[in-house]
Amino acid sequence: MTPLERRASGSLALIFALRMLGLFLVLPVFALEARKYPGGDDPAMVGLAMGLYGLTQALFQLPLGLASDRFGRKRVIVFGLLVFAAGSLLAALADSLTGLMIGRGLQGAGAVSAAVTALLADQTRDAVRTKAMAMIGGSIGLMFALALVAGPMLAAWAGLSGVFALTFALALAGVAVVIWVVPPEPLKHKDAPRGRLVELLHQPDLLRLNLGVFVLHTVQMAMWVAVPALLLQAGLPKGAHWQIYLPAVLLSFIAMGGMFSLERKGKLRMALLTAIALVLIVQVGLGAVAASGSTPSMWLMGLLMLVFFCGFNILEASQPSLVSRMAPTPLRGAALGTYNTLQSLGLFAGGALGGAIAKWAGMPGLFAVTAVLTAIWLLVTWPLRPVGKTGGH
Repeated sequence: MTPLERRASGSLALIFALRMLGLFLVLPVFALEARKYPGGDDPAMVGLAMGLYGLTQALFQLPLGLASDRFGRKRVIVFGLLVFAAGSLLAALADSLTGLMIGRGLQGAGAVSAAVTALLADQTRDAVRTKAMAMIGGSIGLMFALALVAGPMLAAWAGLSGVFALTFALALAGVAVVIWVVPPEPLKHKDAPRGRLVELLHQPDLLRLNLGVFVLHTVQMAMWVAVPALLLQAGLPKGAHWQIYLPAVLLSFIAMGGMFSLERKGKLRMALLTAIALVLIVQVGLGAVAASGSTPSMWLMGLLMLVFFCGFNILEASQPSLVSRMAPTPLRGAALGTYNTLQSLGLFAGGALGGAIAKWAGMPGLFAVTAVLTAIWLLVTWPLRPVGKTGGH
C-alpha cells in the first residue's frame, strides 16, 4: 500500500470501529437491561426495539449510498454519523421502552457503511482493495470481541443509558476522524456520467454477492440464538463466553494472510468459495453437537468458533471488495448501498428466523436450516468470475 492508501484504510477502519463498538456494546445487555424500563416486560416489544436498528438501516443504506455518489462521500458520512449520534443520545435519555425504540430506529437511519466502503474503494487500487477491506473487517471483529467483555461491565456500572451515552461520544469521535484524519476524497468531474440504478440488476455476479451477504448475516444472527446455550451446556458461564469468542476472533486473523496469498496468485474466487465452505462445515458441526444430546466439548466449541470466524472474516473482506470492483464507477456507492441493505436485512431475518426455528424445531432444526441456506449459497456462488487484476479463479 502507498502511504495515502494506508492512511485511508486505517482512518476509515477506525470510523467503522468507533461506530460498531457502540452498537456491539448494547448486544449482550439490551434484552436484560430493557426490562427495567416501563413497557420492558413485553418480550416481543423488547425484540422489536432491538431489531428496529436493522430495519431502518436497511431502509437508508441505498439512499445514502446513492447520495454519496452524487453529493460526495465525506459529507454523507458526517451526516450519517450525526444522525447515529442523535439516535444514541435519544436512547441514552429515554425513560421508557418507546423512547428506546425511537432512539434505536434513529440510530439505524445513520446508515453510512456503503458510503465508507465506497470512499475506501475510491482511495485504493484493485490490487490492495481486499487488504483494505480486511482492515475494516478486522476492526469489526475486534470490536465485537471487546464489546462482549466490556458491555456487561459498563452496563453494571452505568446502566443502559450509560452504554448509549458512550455510543453517542464514539459517534462524535467518528465525525472528527472524517473531518481531520480521512484523506480528501478524489475530485469528480461535474460532467461525469451518473449511471442508472437498473444497470446493477444486469450483473449476475453482483446479485450473487448480494445474496451472499444476506445469507452470511442471516446465518450469523441465527447461530447466536443457539451458540450461547451450547456454551452454557459445555460448562462455560455466560460471563465467560468471551473466553471462547476472543481467542477465536484473534486467531482467525491468521487466515487473512492465506487469503491475501491466494489473491496475489489470482485465486480470490477459491478463497471466497473456501470461506463459504468453512461456514457450511461449522453449521453441520453445530447441528451434530446439538443433535447428539450429550454435553458439548469446550474444545470442540472453541474449534468450531475459530473455523467460523476464519470463514466470516475472509468473506467480510473479499465480498465488498469484489462489489466495488464489479460495480460501474458512477454507481459504486449505489452498489455498496444495495449490498449493505441486504446485509442489514440478513441481520434482521437471522434474528427473527433463528428465534422462530429454535422455538418450533429446536437447535438441531435451526442448524439444519442454516446448513441448507449456506449450501444453496455455495452453489449459487460457484459460477462467480471475479474481475480485476487479482480477480482470477
